[in-house]
Order: sequence, then structure tokens, then C-alpha cells
Amino acid sequence: MNEPGFVQQRLIQPADRIVVAGHRGMAGSAICRALQRAGYSNLSTAGRDQLDLLDQGAVERWFGAQRPAVVVLAAAKVGGIHANATYPADFLLENLKIQTNVIEAAWRSGVRRLLFLGSSCIYPKFAEQPIREEALLTGSLEPTNEWYAIAKIAGLKLCEALRRQHGFDAISLMPTNLYGPGDNYHPTGSHVLPALIRRFHEAKEADAASVTCWGTGTPMREFLHVDDLGAAAVFALEHWDPGAPDAPRGVGPAGEDLGPLNHLNVGTGVDVTIREAAETVAQVVGYGGAIAWDASKPDGTPRKLLNVSRLEQLGWRAGIGLRDGLAGTYGDFARQLASNREAVRL
Repeated sequence: MNEPGFVQQRLIQPADRIVVAGHRGMAGSAICRALQRAGYSNLSTAGRDQLDLLDQGAVERWFGAQRPAVVVLAAAKVGGIHANATYPADFLLENLKIQTNVIEAAWRSGVRRLLFLGSSCIYPKFAEQPIREEALLTGSLEPTNEWYAIAKIAGLKLCEALRRQHGFDAISLMPTNLYGPGDNYHPTGSHVLPALIRRFHEAKEADAASVTCWGTGTPMREFLHVDDLGAAAVFALEHWDPGAPDAPRGVGPAGEDLGPLNHLNVGTGVDVTIREAAETVAQVVGYGGAIAWDASKPDGTPRKLLNVSRLEQLGWRAGIGLRDGLAGTYGDFARQLASNREAVRL
């Protein structure tokens, strides 16, 4: 049970009108599911056909009319190494616009509480492992995704600045590598686990003798099931108050400088090599061929394991193991394929 070890009034209430920006994405949809499971039924969403988050004026008007009490900002332009390297301007510009538009409109329209989703890529490439929240801005970023990382750092810092200057109750969570239902399985634009799922599935279907994966397979990565992220987001909204670092345990953990932390890591605290991840995916998919590695392709950051002790101190811990999570994710991928084939036949 991910219940806090203290008695505290919840910081959000079931009657609150909650907006999840990016509700159709993997993270946003998981947060919506978690909110509904926790009894928060007054959810409001705005799809791309209703609201363009890149349009500042439209966002301001929408917030002015809707007046939500709580906002979760899960909308973002995301992609893997290839996509980040190919479209750096898109990743920087679009994410900066989305974040600034939503966060500023939320503050100006009187939103009571906002949760911003960042990413573990905000931390330096060679940060001490496991990575503590204080590692932010202490070194150079990983070049293969620095554009996305810079945008996310800006969003996090905007939340912190509005809290400091205007008392706006904005908090930020930094999840590690996500996977799960609703993931993107594009051949070149996806992250490592969905890319591996697709590759091994196609190899199984074609009865291929081997599958070649990018890099050496030696980098280590931590993977978090998106439903665990959803649960962590609800927990943080209910119980985490960065404005009270000296309050009873579980309200607001302090940083190394004894000041309040305005962002917390979310992960499992456990990592595996990319080679181990690939072997696990192959087993889950049922592919029995050989796995080769193309060392001419980039590896990315050597290791990226988050220190999740602050969130654990608050009373929350991830509960979905990698193999079990991958089994469910592969089932979701298979259902997507079946649905696409049925749509083509119709």
C-alpha cells in the first residue's frame, strides 16, 4: 500500500475540478486513471481539437472560462534519441510554449495547485549515481536529448519561481524512463522499451534469425511503469507540500541546503543494463533468435538511476516489477496492432 506514514489532511479534494493537460498521452492517461481510482471524478480535459496548447491566447481564454482548481501538466513533445537529434528546434520550442502557456494561465486564473511533469533527463550526463534532486544544473547534459531537457528544466524553474515570488502552489515530479499502456511504438520516434517490443515482435512474426539493437547494450537504465507514475502523481497532489519543509514528516522534504525541495524524483530505485532489458523483452514477446549489438550507434548516458528516497520518505514506493509490467505492455501493443488491422479491413 502506498499510504503515507502520517495523518494529514489531503491537499486536494474529490470535489475539486481537475484538468489534466495531455490526457491522451501515455502519462496523462495513466494519471487520469489513477485520479479516477482514487475517487476524483470531476475531471476536465481538452483535446487538441478543442484547445491548441501552443496558442497562448487560446490557453488563457480556456482557463479563464473553465476555472479549474487543480492542473496536471503532462502534455509534451516527446521522442527517443533519433527524434531528439533530428528535430532539436521542435523539441525546444514546442515544449517551452506548452509549459509556459499552461503554467502562466493556471497561475493567472487562480488555480490552487499545479503538478508539472518533468523528466530524469534534466540531470547532468555524468551525475553521481543514484541521482539526487540536488544534482540539477551541476554539469553538462546528455547531448542526445539536451533540447528536451532544457525545456523541462525551464518548466521546473518557472514553477519554482512562481512559488517564490507569488506563492503559487506548483510542484514538479521528475519521472525516470516510462513505459506501459498507450506508449508510442513508432520505428524511429519511440523510446527504448517500446522500440524493443516492436522490433522483437516483428522479428518473431518474420521468424528472423537475429535482431540488431543500437549501441553496446552496456548502459544502465531505470524503467517505471506509467501506472506507478499515475499513482505517484495522485499521492504527491494529495500529500506533498514543498512550502513546509519543517512540518511533520511527509509534508515537504528539505534539500541539502535545508531549504524546501520543489521537485522530486519518481522511479523504482532499481536499474538494468540495456542488454538485460532487451533480453527480458525478447522473453516476454516470445522471440527465440539471437540478439546482436551495433556499437556504431550511440549509447546515450552511461547510467541514469534516480535516488527516490525523498518520495519514499513521504510514504510512496513503486509497485510494478519490470517483467510483469512488460507483459502487460506487450498485451497492450498486441491489442493496438489488432485494432489497427481491423480498422484497415473496415
